[in-house]
Amino acid sequence: MKKITIAIDGYSSTGKSTVAKQLAEYLGYIYVDTGAMYRAITFYVLQNKFLSTTKFDKKALLDALPTIVIAFKKENVNSKPEIFLNGTNVEVEIRTMYVSDFVSSVAAVPEVRKKLVAIQHQMGVEKGIVMDGRDIGTVVFPNAELKIFMNANAEVRANRRYEELLAKGDDVTYAAILKNVQDRDLMDSTREDSPLVKAKDAIEIDNSEINQEDQFHIILQLAKDRIAGRV
Repeated sequence: MKKITIAIDGYSSTGKSTVAKQLAEYLGYIYVDTGAMYRAITFYVLQNKFLSTTKFDKKALLDALPTIVIAFKKENVNSKPEIFLNGTNVEVEIRTMYVSDFVSSVAAVPEVRKKLVAIQHQMGVEKGIVMDGRDIGTVVFPNAELKIFMNANAEVRANRRYEELLAKGDDVTYAAILKNVQDRDLMDSTREDSPLVKAKDAIEIDNSEINQEDQFHIILQLAKDRIAGRV
């Protein structure tokens, strides 16, 4: 069966990773969460105190960048791939609000994007891949057979993230999460290098009022049409 590349872009907390994982599992494709890659580097930067609310030592980050190794690995045969930073599994640590507050600043650094885009290109050479992020359809895979751009009302997205973090036991407030969502939207869409924009040939899906199951079937049908050459 013909294999294609599926690029899913969109704003934070629109459920890009959820639907990308569902598609990859159903189609037997490789799934790559590029957001996790940027979060891992952000975690490294915060650990090493290169970045805070008052300073960003970009030179220290650039000096360290060649030594930062990002990889997806399985802990065992039956587990799903998780993100490793310099050999350590940081899948849980990178999902905190603390990392979320700083990830857009790190993702805006051109050298960071160049490093990660090169890795992402290599991952998709043989197709059969579902990748989600901010610039997948515009920069990483501009020739992807299927491009999706996901959107939703900021308040809806903040509420989803709030409930998700509460379920994990995190001490968060809805107001703080809404501010984080709005700040990231602004930073992601106005940064100089590879801003978040909808690719001209991407199909936009606003899931403010669509449940996960319906959304999955809509996007799955789009993928099946392209695999079968109907589009």
